[in-house]
Amino acid sequence: MAIEIQHQREAVTERLKPPPLFKVILLNDDYTPMDFVANILMQLFHKGCEEAEKIVLQIHQNGQGICGVYVHDIAETKQYQVMSTSREQGHPLKCIIETDR
Repeated sequence: MAIEIQHQREAVTERLKPPPLFKVILLNDDYTPMDFVANILMQLFHKGCEEAEKIVLQIHQNGQGICGVYVHDIAETKQYQVMSTSREQGHPLKCIIETDR
């Protein structure tokens, strides 16, 4: 009986754990205009102008910048939105997702 209760508690605890989070990261390239990247950050990630500019500079200086941290499905959707919007506008901007540990 005690073992059964312990298993039930473990199952409940497992269900209550928050889902893993993923970072959405933009990568620097030599072709995508900084203004376009800033617009992506404001439109798709709802960043203010100042925050978008800070992230753009981080991408430019460090080769990458974190746009946001989301559950997996949302992170994949954001990645898809960035890539499709970039391609539609003729830019090679790359976007990746990584686990947030």
